[in-house]
Amino acid sequence: MADQAGSSSSHLETHLEEDDYDLIYGAESGWVEAKTHCDHLASLSSDLAHIPIPDTPCNRCQHPSENWVCLCCKVVLCSRFVNKHMLEHYKQTTHSVALSYSDLSVWCFACDSYLDAQLIQQLRPVHETAYILKFGEAPPFRSVESSRTEDKPSMDKPSSS
Repeated sequence: MADQAGSSSSHLETHLEEDDYDLIYGAESGWVEAKTHCDHLASLSSDLAHIPIPDTPCNRCQHPSENWVCLCCKVVLCSRFVNKHMLEHYKQTTHSVALSYSDLSVWCFACDSYLDAQLIQQLRPVHETAYILKFGEAPPFRSVESSRTEDKPSMDKPSSS
């Protein structure tokens, strides 16, 4: 029975058209495209090389995880999945850009979007600092060209051998 499954699957070929690719890997499947530009970066702290360590608890409720650092004033607050203190901070102060200590993503509340911290020059230093604090080594940065080719799997037809 295992031989039959192996032989029948070897005859299947997958060909993706551009529209199919977008459906499978694009926004319809939950893919999130981080923005490479944001108009709200002027309010960033001038000293993002010195940020609290990633295991800093929420400043308001002391929750130990799912915390974000505000990139405007550097306060650490919990996510919308805990007690929503970072979201409340944004609403009270309009400090719109924050970095997640969980996955080091950067979110702009005003844009309602993730920001690509490796491609936006103003965010690279804080992303690198947070990465070093969390993992003890520098992050593997990518270039604009490599990010465009690495994000999509090859759509070449398999060679017939």
